[in-house]
Amino acid sequence: MPDPATLDDQLRAVLPDLTRAERQLATHILSHYPVAALGSITVLAQAAMVSTPTVVRLVQKLGYKGYPHYQRTLRAEVEAMLVSPLAKPDRWRGGVPDTHILNRFADAVIANLQQTMGQIDPAEFDAAAALLADPDRRIFAIGGRITHAIADYFVTLMKVIRPEVTLMSDMSNTWPPAMLDMKAGDVMLVFDIRRYENAVLQMAEMAKEQGAEIILITDRWVSPAAVHARHTLACHVEAPSAWDSNVALMVLVETLLSAVQSLTWETTEVRLKRLEDLYARTRFFRRYR
Repeated sequence: MPDPATLDDQLRAVLPDLTRAERQLATHILSHYPVAALGSITVLAQAAMVSTPTVVRLVQKLGYKGYPHYQRTLRAEVEAMLVSPLAKPDRWRGGVPDTHILNRFADAVIANLQQTMGQIDPAEFDAAAALLADPDRRIFAIGGRITHAIADYFVTLMKVIRPEVTLMSDMSNTWPPAMLDMKAGDVMLVFDIRRYENAVLQMAEMAKEQGAEIILITDRWVSPAAVHARHTLACHVEAPSAWDSNVALMVLVETLLSAVQSLTWETTEVRLKRLEDLYARTRFFRRYR
């Protein structure tokens, strides 16, 4: 029998072990979850640009007897999962105790953190950190309309840890020129959560074509950019708001920074000392008496 986790959790868990066609199908389902798999097997296969046997193989890998079995389970889950941003406040008011928003929001964020850290594969995380720590690879970071700020935060601190770190501008028309210097083996850290942005997907595709290694930080429905990613780290982002919460993404970024710092400490310590000397000379920070 299938694992009792939600169906999207099951798909994300098996992503690393899927064939290319199965991964393409799984990404399509997650990108249009749960609507994509509510229709016929033929319609789903055509939409994902895979064969119907690929659909059957995927659901069997998840532990289902076949597509009808998978679909029955999905339909039972739809009412709880298919919630628009406008409907989310009503859901929270009806589904949690009538306490203050400070407590309700904190509960949601803490749950997001627990679920995010609990589902991330340590081996996947360590491999991503190793790529970011490799001094022979340059790092590029890109985010969407909201997640650009997190990419900026990542770059600001990563530049202290190691050299050759570049933030792609939040103006998409500047991205193609910035990619001129990207070479095979470089790393692009991509942030993309729902609603997934076409420009971010296209840049991930172009970077992959140039030989870059893609690390994707996304939400639990998984950005379509996952088809180009070597490593995908998914976060829980739901909150009692019309907007998703980025707290789990921020904690994941800070954990990655800490991991890279540990891997590169011999050189990072020298950089930190030099930076502090420069700050002292410029009197950048105010001293307290």
